[in-house]
Amino acid sequence: MDSKHALIQPPSVHTSGDTERRVGVEIEFSGLNLQEATNVLLQYLEQHCKECQQSSKGRYEHVISGDSAGDWGIEFDYDYLKKIGREAEYNDWRDNAEKGLAWLAESVVPIEIVSPPLPLSRLNEVEGLIEALRKAGAKGSSDSIAYAFGMQLNPELPNLEADTINAHIKSFLCLYDWLLKEISPDISRRISNYIDPFPKAYLELVLKNDYWPDREQLIDDYLKHNPTRNRALDMLPLFRHIDEERVLNTVNDKLIKSRPTFHYRLPGSEIHRPNWGLFKVWNHWVRVEQLAANKSLINEVSEQYLSEINKLFSGLSDDWLHYVTNNIVPELTDGDKQTL
Repeated sequence: MDSKHALIQPPSVHTSGDTERRVGVEIEFSGLNLQEATNVLLQYLEQHCKECQQSSKGRYEHVISGDSAGDWGIEFDYDYLKKIGREAEYNDWRDNAEKGLAWLAESVVPIEIVSPPLPLSRLNEVEGLIEALRKAGAKGSSDSIAYAFGMQLNPELPNLEADTINAHIKSFLCLYDWLLKEISPDISRRISNYIDPFPKAYLELVLKNDYWPDREQLIDDYLKHNPTRNRALDMLPLFRHIDEERVLNTVNDKLIKSRPTFHYRLPGSEIHRPNWGLFKVWNHWVRVEQLAANKSLINEVSEQYLSEINKLFSGLSDDWLHYVTNNIVPELTDGDKQTL
């Protein structure tokens, strides 16, 4: 693989249980219908299963089984259509109404491919899938002002200790402005609520150098300030995995899936662009993990961020962005020699 497109190895490649860390990948796109996209995915998966099998949950959801990593999902990402598409019986009126909704929705609602948790050693293979979808005609977010498509990562944590979780939150908050500049989401994603930034009060709490609470307090503070899935780094799946009752008492949302992962939602899907791929999304995320792994640096950066926070929220200064770009990122890239 071209070194420019290589996937950087994160600081931790194994969990505390000495198993290889895994990452779930979600890709949204248009330009193909559901069966066309399913055919591309089936062809891609032939290298991983002797007999990949396609099944359907309804008209708008397919499942491909047979991969040792688990089942792949591919769906027309429109909740109402999926719901009625699962129902066995139709009358003519409802069937025609559904088809009308589907026709209308195809212009703005993406197809979404959801991978199983893939071992880090298999992440490179996703680039091949992206290339195959691109050649088949898949279109990404910036292809139309009506689109707000994303590529989301669900990286498994090295461990579930409070300090590990907290360090990653701190790191993401400090690097958010830099990530936003590097990723440069198109206008449709910026004006949507999918990737809302964290509130100032939460940053002022979490970025204090003495803020290293136990898991219960960490979760409670997060829920108090962020009772929503609409964050660029959504912690609710992880916190539900750790303490389901605590989370659901505050945010009773059926879409919160319990899993021992971060839910990184910031990047858009630019699948139609030849110079775009998983490498762009993953390597930006690794900067978050690299900073989180250096506690003395995270404390230094957090302190500096808090001193700049009023300028940041006024939008009148680029000082913080320059500081991160020129001082922090170069220090993090020292660990880039190893790739996946």
